[in-house]
Amino acid sequence: MDHWHTDPSGLLTGKARRRAGSLIPRLIRRRRARQGFEERLMHGTNYFLPVQAEKGVITVHDLSIYLHPETHPSERIRDFEKNFERSLDRATHVITDSEATRRDLITHLSYPAAKVSTVHLGVSERFRPQARAMLDRDLLRLFGRPVGDYILSVATFEPRKRIEAAILAHAHYCDRTGHDIPLVLVGAKGWANDRLHALIEDEQRKGRLLMLGFVDDADLPAIYAGARLFLYPSIYEGFGLPPIEAMACGIPTIVSNRSCLPEVTRGAAMMIDPDDVDRLSAGIERALNDDIWRDGAMRAGLAVGAHYSWARCIEQTVDVYRLCNDLIA
Repeated sequence: MDHWHTDPSGLLTGKARRRAGSLIPRLIRRRRARQGFEERLMHGTNYFLPVQAEKGVITVHDLSIYLHPETHPSERIRDFEKNFERSLDRATHVITDSEATRRDLITHLSYPAAKVSTVHLGVSERFRPQARAMLDRDLLRLFGRPVGDYILSVATFEPRKRIEAAILAHAHYCDRTGHDIPLVLVGAKGWANDRLHALIEDEQRKGRLLMLGFVDDADLPAIYAGARLFLYPSIYEGFGLPPIEAMACGIPTIVSNRSCLPEVTRGAAMMIDPDDVDRLSAGIERALNDDIWRDGAMRAGLAVGAHYSWARCIEQTVDVYRLCNDLIA
């Protein structure tokens, strides 16, 4: 059996993107073989339809390149502008990862509302609470910290993720309280972050920040599940999968009050203005020490994590295929 069938998250990860062009048509073929559909629909899973496709479905993950162009490399903007509108013009229907991105597409690009559907992403069943003894063993092997002895942030190091705000707020918390629980950073290097890396190096010298960089997917569930708190102060997301993965592991979570994050976290996370470092720092203190809030956040987060499944994501995606099949029949 194909790996995507048991864990469809591979369709949306960097490792699988090179194969996505063959996997999605295979999914369509299997579904339509059972339902008597003809093969005539192309799905561009990452913004663009192939040039040879006259029509089809595209998935738009976010519109940060239009709404926050300052957070993207200029060459990416040029390439995107050249190809994206061509795909929109040919699209029979558009899928967005969140209702917030759907509204952005309709509002900012004047795209017809009837041609856009929201399909939330799913969370792999690998992300769940884990037994303490096994976690301690894995975490000590990975980076030498026991369970509950670090704060975690997982994100590509790019400007809109506001990793700098997380580091500064954590540093203020440590300076103010004298408690040096380390901040662990996981994610690819990204771009436009010379200042960020200087800040990281300074905090590493003080012994209160651990930079893991890119880690193997197999190790991520343990790293999430062993954290005491998860931080995600991004100013713009199409869905924001990392905080949902953290909550699915039973970890109290702080997110930005921007973009789709209030929508997808469904009231289970503490929401903070990412541009207010002092308030974010105070939020960290509360999230670490307020046991009543922590217990409620853990219970609510587990329910949110259970709400998002890849099976539901696939079924809703196929519903869009059916709609398009009716429209182009």
